[in-house]
Amino acid sequence: MIRWLLVFGLVVGGLASTGGVAVAKTGPGIAIAADLPEPEAAQFTPGATNVIPATGVSAKSAQATATATGGTYTCPGFSTVDDATPLSSVLQDTYSWGGFKPYKVGDGNGNINWKLNPYGNPSWYMWFHSLRWLGQGITAASQGDTAAIAHVTTIVHDWVRDNPYSWKADVGAWESTMHRTNVIICTRQAVLAGLNVTTLPAQYSWLDTALLDHAKFLVNNWSGAWNHGTDESIALFGVGCTLNRTDYTTLAQQRLNAGITTSIDAQGSTNEQSTAYAQFNYSLWGRAVDVLRACGADPGTTIPARRALLANWLALATNSLGNLHQIGDSEVVRTAPVAGTPLEYAGTQGATGIAPTDRVGMFSAGYVFGRSGWGTFANQASYSIRYGPARQLHGHSDHTSLTYTARGRDILIDGGHAGYQNDVWRAWAKSPFASSAMTTPLSADTLPATKLTRSQLKPNADFFEFSDVPGTGISRVRAVLVLNNPDLVVTLDRASSKTAQQFQTLWHLPADQKATVYSRTTALAAKPGEDTRTILFQVPYRQALPPGAILLKQAQTKPIQGWTYPNINTRLPAPTLMFARSGTTASILSFVAPVKASGAVTYTTRWSGTTYVVDLSVAGVKTSIGISAGGSLVRLS
Repeated sequence: MIRWLLVFGLVVGGLASTGGVAVAKTGPGIAIAADLPEPEAAQFTPGATNVIPATGVSAKSAQATATATGGTYTCPGFSTVDDATPLSSVLQDTYSWGGFKPYKVGDGNGNINWKLNPYGNPSWYMWFHSLRWLGQGITAASQGDTAAIAHVTTIVHDWVRDNPYSWKADVGAWESTMHRTNVIICTRQAVLAGLNVTTLPAQYSWLDTALLDHAKFLVNNWSGAWNHGTDESIALFGVGCTLNRTDYTTLAQQRLNAGITTSIDAQGSTNEQSTAYAQFNYSLWGRAVDVLRACGADPGTTIPARRALLANWLALATNSLGNLHQIGDSEVVRTAPVAGTPLEYAGTQGATGIAPTDRVGMFSAGYVFGRSGWGTFANQASYSIRYGPARQLHGHSDHTSLTYTARGRDILIDGGHAGYQNDVWRAWAKSPFASSAMTTPLSADTLPATKLTRSQLKPNADFFEFSDVPGTGISRVRAVLVLNNPDLVVTLDRASSKTAQQFQTLWHLPADQKATVYSRTTALAAKPGEDTRTILFQVPYRQALPPGAILLKQAQTKPIQGWTYPNINTRLPAPTLMFARSGTTASILSFVAPVKASGAVTYTTRWSGTTYVVDLSVAGVKTSIGISAGGSLVRLS
């Protein structure tokens, strides 16, 4: 399959772009843009509203939007949805997606049953209605394959006839409108190229009618300032560019200008609450710039400026393994190395580029990203902490939670991304119980906004304090101290409630480690044969340790606990340690120490005035931690 590739802000063959760069591949057919790093599965939760109003000050373009016609609009591609459906399957009306078995969805003549959802999966159904699975057939059609031209256009025409405007009552058809709009544009381009004509033949005029209906839908149903709204605006702009409709190109550019300042804030954070979607948004807004320019519109300066801020955010969100910290609806994904930005250094793990200037980033959208340094990646430690506004979009109920890497491996992880099936597994993965945080399982989750109340950064220790109300009548404060030399995480979780509660500080550990509880204070976790182990322990502080103060949960289903999703198709048993209390108050002082397999941790405690001191030896490195009367954590030595 021969394709022209356009690169939108990503590296291919050592080149990068903030505008579209054609890769040196020539041949018959249409130009098809490179796939963006779009997260797997659907981008929506069925039944939930998908409208996010733009609240930021609208950006302005440097040139009148009415001039945005007369250029070109490149087929945006099919985002890997077509990978599992080769041309032979397209010609047999057989569709495959997401690891599910291929399914014959039509009669073999292009007459498709668009109500099918054999696996009961909303993402399967949405991508079915997106028509992206026709990608390899469209590519073949553009290269002059007459059978492909006939069959692909028959299927697309069948969708148009069977789903007359407006299809909003069908959520799968509705949510996939922007993707399907682009597929119809690609199909139109394939007909012209495949037939070697410059004007659409009369028998295909229904394609333009379908594009006008899709444009009408996009005009009347804008999802606003997030990736859906951006995708919709790009698709609407594509119809305007293709059909020379300045009303569409003008409205699309106005919406892009309105959305950019909310979608990416003035610190570079996106409003998606997911690191994987943040990376997707970086590329998506790069595509928006390229699309505008290719059709004669000036995108102005705000979009490039906000993307530059997001590039820095993504670099800081990169852990010492070269992956983005897994936060929100994110699979474990590599950081993309974008040349000429901080992402080049982060994405190549320091092989090329210039390191970011900040070692720690604190973002009001609710993220702390920190690391021991920007030197050799394998020798560094890195961490993330969540706080900020209440959960929305692709966020999880993960406030005050940590992820942590050290000694070249994951130490503390998140429960991950279970996909978009509305079942008990997605509910768990989004819940506080899939995060390394203090939980209160007897109270309903209030989806709290969480404040960063104090912080102090030092070369060898970073301190943060957070507070919120995780349930009715419950107050929660987490203090976090992350040390460098030795690698050590210390947390002090304090909570009080008007009614008796269970208080459980959870520590989610990697699936490749085996965890063992040794005492009421201590547990160990290690991968057999590896020269690293994690020692997790709690020190009694203003509260005695009760029986069952440490519990190990793994592969538990009632209730669900002890799992991780590195991707939506993989669920792995993973040890989860629970530091437990009950009553109306809790004070849980935790230590997480990654050391050599032969390394040990010892400690003693003492009072120094009003400061509680823990003197430690961590694999032979001595340090002291102080807890002030007000609950601050400080490294004393």
